[in-house]
Amino acid sequence: MPRVGRVTETGMQRVLAGRVLRWLRVLGEDLTTVRADPLPASTWLRWLPHGVLCLAAFGITLGGTAQLQDNGHLGLWGFLIALAQGGAVVLAMWRPIPAWWLSTGAMVTGALMMHGKLGMEQGIVFTWPWTASGIIAHLLVLLLLALRVRTRVSAEALVLTALITYLFEGVWGAVRYQPTGALTVALSAVVVVLGIALRGRREARVELGRQTTITAEERARRTLLEERNRIARELHDVVAHHMSVISIQAQVAPHLVENPPDELKDNLEGIRHNALEALTELRRVLGVLRSEDPGTRDSLDGAGNGPHTPQPTLDRLDALVENTRAAGLTVTLEVAGERQPLPPGVELSAYRIVQEALSNVLRHAPGARARVEVAYYRGGLTVEIVNSRPSRTAPASPGAGHGLLGMRERVAMLDGALSAHPLSDGGYQVSAFIPVPPRADGPDPDDGPDSDDGLYSDGGSAPASATHPKDDTA
Repeated sequence: MPRVGRVTETGMQRVLAGRVLRWLRVLGEDLTTVRADPLPASTWLRWLPHGVLCLAAFGITLGGTAQLQDNGHLGLWGFLIALAQGGAVVLAMWRPIPAWWLSTGAMVTGALMMHGKLGMEQGIVFTWPWTASGIIAHLLVLLLLALRVRTRVSAEALVLTALITYLFEGVWGAVRYQPTGALTVALSAVVVVLGIALRGRREARVELGRQTTITAEERARRTLLEERNRIARELHDVVAHHMSVISIQAQVAPHLVENPPDELKDNLEGIRHNALEALTELRRVLGVLRSEDPGTRDSLDGAGNGPHTPQPTLDRLDALVENTRAAGLTVTLEVAGERQPLPPGVELSAYRIVQEALSNVLRHAPGARARVEVAYYRGGLTVEIVNSRPSRTAPASPGAGHGLLGMRERVAMLDGALSAHPLSDGGYQVSAFIPVPPRADGPDPDDGPDSDDGLYSDGGSAPASATHPKDDTA
């Protein structure tokens, strides 16, 4: 049993010795670094704090020199000690740890040199172990240190300051002096706590700014994905319609030919089978997409997005304008050019652009007048929505910023161009040009001026707002 006790005691001693050595190693790493850690310039005052600290260092040097030479009779040594104290304040703006050592070393040197002279002259009571200028210098150094290093390092510097002060005043002592140790330690603790608090506040503000930036980027990315998801849901209906037509045509085609060969029947049956499989997969994907927000409704026309709701086309523009007028907005609709059949994706995108633009006018320009112009050309479709200056200030809007983003996504998907920018009179203009490829069964391009060179039906070229848009953000 005694042997077991000795073994256990030896093991605990090793553990304690290991912890002490580890703590001393960490302490040495913290307080022996000379790494540069410059004091950042103030945002508003620029370099004024640095100038104030340099001025304080100059005052500390003058005050310390007068005290150490006049009362302490240290001569040149008094000037050097005071210069070290003032220099520590300046050095702390770039290298706080060496500055703390310099300030502490100046205090120790002055206390050692003054110890033998205390009480020698009658009527003079010298402040010891810290001089008045030394206290001010050390407080500034500790503040600058706590503002830039970790809390652990600040606490270590404070503990060593208190320990050195106690060794001089409490253990060694002197004759006839004014003690300054308790005051120095108390003020040092206050300064270190203040510096730690300010440093934590600054780091919290930096982290908040970083998180705000990340949140804004994530919000923009989520908004983009949500709008693309919405466009995908709508275009799935268009694709599903075409796949259904392909399936039906493949099924009917053999009956249009007398005695069709078996190879033709097999090919048409394969086409029909693949179309049905693709249609089934499209319906599954569409069900997943629509399950995210099955209850949403269009902002103006009131059409729901249920699984059996047909997607709107330009034929419903009149109803959209009427509903907008019923909401309190004065709207005029102008249609230029000859109405021609367009791909379903173009019809849907053009309708949605008008719908989003009118919604933005209602939301951001109360009391304004709006004009919607749809122009059909051989090479494409132009949609323009212009509103006048609002008559009153718009209330805060809870919108998520999908409007212009959705317009740009739709136009970019169709290789078109979009321009959205404020006008000089206080209004706003949204212009979109959507190209439409010529139909294989359409009229000969040479029949009119609107041929494949991109000219409009009146012989002019596309407007600058459509072909070279200003990619402004509302």
